[in-house]
Amino acid sequence: MTNSAISLLLLLLTAALNVSGAPTAYEALRNFNFPEGILPKGVIGYKLDESNGDFRADLNGSCNFSLDGSYQLSYQSTITGHITENRLTNLRGISVKVLFFWVNILEVVRKGDNLDFSVGVASASFPLDNFFVSPQCGCGLDCDSIKIRKLKLPIINPSLSSS
Repeated sequence: MTNSAISLLLLLLTAALNVSGAPTAYEALRNFNFPEGILPKGVIGYKLDESNGDFRADLNGSCNFSLDGSYQLSYQSTITGHITENRLTNLRGISVKVLFFWVNILEVVRKGDNLDFSVGVASASFPLDNFFVSPQCGCGLDCDSIKIRKLKLPIINPSLSSS
């Protein structure tokens, strides 16, 4: 079976699950108090172990885009981690370009109306309303020459330990 045939099959299975009432990956995020825009459009499947919070989200291939021309993000085709109310930890599969280097986003914590993204030794805090819309692979939030919204600048917090 080719990759495109497998992707189509996964997409059809995901659509069938959604008809049966199973939540989408985006709805599952909302159940843990996260906005859907922390995942790009195009999640074709996900698994969530409700007993321990381990999750896996699958995209139709890797996904790269820039936000407001300042942040370059890269999502691998599979994203894994652990989710609890207001906290994503042990993240694998998401990275951001900082200066000339790609660094992994390891944790996302919701603190009130902000999301704190940690790369280990530093974190950046963004207003929650930056994440109400899911970006699209390739063009982010600036697709078809229509700017959806302007990304608000973060508050940078250097730290030696994740909180």
